[in-house]
Amino acid sequence: MVDMDGNKIVLINDIRFKGKRNIVWEDVKIYLQRYVGKCYKIEESAEIIYIGNDLPEEFTESESRKALIGTNAKAKANAAIAIPELIQIAANPFFEKNRKKKHAKNAKNGWFRYDVRFALPAYENEVLVRYNIFHARLLVNHAANGRKYLYDILAIKKETSKPQQ
Repeated sequence: MVDMDGNKIVLINDIRFKGKRNIVWEDVKIYLQRYVGKCYKIEESAEIIYIGNDLPEEFTESESRKALIGTNAKAKANAAIAIPELIQIAANPFFEKNRKKKHAKNAKNGWFRYDVRFALPAYENEVLVRYNIFHARLLVNHAANGRKYLYDILAIKKETSKPQQ
């Protein structure tokens, strides 16, 4: 899907992880394990992003995830459904050197952050009334083997612009 400004948005209609307060993150972790060992291509740059063993744990147990509440937590949980599509639309890469010794092995060549946007349906009385748009960043580590691995999805934030109808 493309918004009125021509920006790509992944439309997620399947709300698998419901609730804003009691998301079962273990279920999200189990869901994410289906991607481990696969790779996807960023359309804009043709870069290949791999899914390694770290993603399910980091996605569900990171400090940034634990800080999420309400709508943003629900958005992150349901973004797990669209990992391949989010990688495909990733844009605006930003490189950072590795700053922590604990990542010396899995991010020896640093980190990349990519912007993504996705939309989740909003219902009232079981009737679709709009889509809420979220902005997020894919965190990708550049490993010693030269491959790039999706590590987490960060900075999930609901956009305050007018929702898509």
